[in-house]
Amino acid sequence: MLAFAVAATLVLAAPAVAQVPPDAERYRRDLIRNARVVWGLDAPIATLAAQVHQESAWRPDAVSPVGARGLAQFMPGTADWISGLYEDLGDNAPHNPAWAIRALVRYDRYLHDRMTARNGCERMAKTLSSYNGGAGWIARDEKLAEAEGLDRSRWFGNVEAVNAGRSQGAWEENRGYVRRILRSLEARYVTAGWGIGSC
Repeated sequence: MLAFAVAATLVLAAPAVAQVPPDAERYRRDLIRNARVVWGLDAPIATLAAQVHQESAWRPDAVSPVGARGLAQFMPGTADWISGLYEDLGDNAPHNPAWAIRALVRYDRYLHDRMTARNGCERMAKTLSSYNGGAGWIARDEKLAEAEGLDRSRWFGNVEAVNAGRSQGAWEENRGYVRRILRSLEARYVTAGWGIGSC
């Protein structure tokens, strides 16, 4: 009886863990399967799930005020470009969850392959920043960081600290996007057993 009472006290005293939205479970297998096909068995599934969470809260009908659509919140031009780059994706269909997940996983890998960084976490931070704001900005920010004596191979506290010309609002949104995914949401999906994350 004492053991039960101690266990019950420990459960009650444990901090509440942020939950994964119920809608995420509907797409879990599809995300895992696509991530492993593109990234391999050590795919950063928790990171990719956190990104979809950030983008649309797992709502395939999501539309942003600027016109981004679907689970992965692709802008129309980006969705067209990805459809052309990966013909097996088929026609541009950002509101189709299966298409959006495949496209997000592929586009992230495309960006990731073009980033260099000190470690996997820093590299994924650059990948996410590129997804959110464009790869061209990363190159400019890296150059500015180096000019200011910072380490261009590190995102956190280095490249993330400089702004090579974006509006203040766009820059703050981009930095917050990366931090929320990697420093907050990723841990939810790791804890929920979705797989490993990047950080």
